Amino acid sequence: MAPPVIGVLAIQGDFEAHVRVLERLGAETRTVRTPKDIGGLDGLVIPGGESTTMTSGIQREGLAGPLRDLVRAGTPVLGTCAGLIMLDRSHLGLLDIEAERNAFGRQVRSFEADLDMPALGGALRAVFIRAPWVAEHGEGVEVLAEVDGHPVAVREGEILAVAFHPEIEGETRLHEWLLERAGRRCRQASDTKNGGQAE
Repeated sequence: MAPPVIGVLAIQGDFEAHVRVLERLGAETRTVRTPKDIGGLDGLVIPGGESTTMTSGIQREGLAGPLRDLVRAGTPVLGTCAGLIMLDRSHLGLLDIEAERNAFGRQVRSFEADLDMPALGGALRAVFIRAPWVAEHGEGVEVLAEVDGHPVAVREGEILAVAFHPEIEGETRLHEWLLERAGRRCRQASDTKNGGQAE
């Protein structure tokens, strides 16, 4: 079976670093800048960056509706830093959270921390740059990690969102999670198609 095709939103931010991580892991990647880039994606990364600029770019390119349709169809998503903000109730409305921007302070307050994330295999080194945190979340949202009592990694269904930058530290487990979920979805679609043809 061909590798899953993972889209990386490339409106603004460090999208190229995510592309490099995904390709090292064997994925086929596609940068997403316009609605025509969305068709056929098996997974999606919404990277860090500046959420106001990303919001403007998404509106300018008419991407909000296609992105919502893609995710609501069950496509796995990884959102990092500003990506967590973009997924919240006030932006794309795909994750039942309210994010607080720059929650740990401006860039001079950037820091690293070791997070305990059993859901992803244990301790994980995280880089926080002008990071948000989850100020509020719905009952269906699973908190995977916290810093000083504030959620910084959450999961809801096929969406994994974190307040840090795994692509900077060389941490691959979040991207591996995305590829595993995307690959599973590809296999299910293939089995359904083959089963349908057999009938």
